[in-house]
Amino acid sequence: MKTLALTVESRTGSSPLTAAIDELVIGGWAGRDKAAMEHHMAELEALGVKRPTSTPVYYRVAAARLTTDPVIEDVGANSSGEVEAVLFACGGKTYVGVGSDHTDRQVETYGISVSKQVCDKPVAAAVWPYEEVAGHWDELILRSFAVIDGERRLYQEGPISGLLAPADLIRGFNGKATLPEGTAIFGGTMPAIGGIQMAKRFEGELEDPVLRRSIRFGYDLKILPIRG
Repeated sequence: MKTLALTVESRTGSSPLTAAIDELVIGGWAGRDKAAMEHHMAELEALGVKRPTSTPVYYRVAAARLTTDPVIEDVGANSSGEVEAVLFACGGKTYVGVGSDHTDRQVETYGISVSKQVCDKPVAAAVWPYEEVAGHWDELILRSFAVIDGERRLYQEGPISGLLAPADLIRGFNGKATLPEGTAIFGGTMPAIGGIQMAKRFEGELEDPVLRRSIRFGYDLKILPIRG
């Protein structure tokens, strides 16, 4: 189990949320937009990653990998982030936040599940009540930036309507209308602008243009040296 100290940013104010997560799920190949999903598959094929036989795919990852820390550590320079909306089922309610499915691209070429497991999954420390965005979900926007060679670049951007709606994502996972208590699920990503690249820093955001607010987060990547 992983306990996250989050803040609920609602239309009426802010309140603390202690999120006890005992199941972490990464929704892969979760595109509604088939052309965009094909583009993302082609990106990964270029790195040597095989296509799935069916979509979406639900990868289980240790809940301990969730983090709100500003720095994550990795053993090589072959990993990269992907911005995704994240649903949390806590205290009988569903909340939406944003995170990064940080993945080791070298490991991914021989084992997608393993590549998901070996990297931390950073998430923003703020969430919204899902019911506040459910009515205009498709208008939300995902965006990410990567710092590459000292330059902050727009890395991903697009409407969340290109990805499976929460109800479809959840139904595909457990055949039900709601997530089990204590579950966090990443909702899929979109193609990278200019292709997948490794970066020393990754930033992501979920924008709600209807209620004029955003959730943002960022983290640095620390490469662990190998001596001897």
